Amino acid sequence: MLKKGYQQLVDEAYAQIKTYSVAEALTKLDKGDVQFIDVRDIRELEREGVIVGAFHAPRGMIEFWVDPDSPYFRPVFGENKEFILFCAAGWRSALTTKTLMDMGLENVAHIEGGFTAWKAAGAPTVAKEIKKVV
Repeated sequence: MLKKGYQQLVDEAYAQIKTYSVAEALTKLDKGDVQFIDVRDIRELEREGVIVGAFHAPRGMIEFWVDPDSPYFRPVFGENKEFILFCAAGWRSALTTKTLMDMGLENVAHIEGGFTAWKAAGAPTVAKEIKKVV
């Protein structure tokens, strides 16, 4: 028997994190002090498309990519920016935003409804280039 289900974890994260509507996130899209972070799986990016300029940081690796002491650290996370995370529906990005806050990253938020809401609102997307293995 689980002590907490996914919905309870997501609800607890929502209560503690900053959430932007798609409209609010759109106002930040081309700001130099904001970095959109896509936590979806690469297959989702290839199938559904991407937000131009978003940095792909898969949820399974993000803790390692954010920590400067990790051998997997990505310099983008050392920049003085606001990080706006998104996934497909907003659940994974909510949990990931909460995790990054727990790690000490302060200027972090996520998009309500995720990439699905983004596309439904007609916000700009582009196809993800599929890299072929030769």
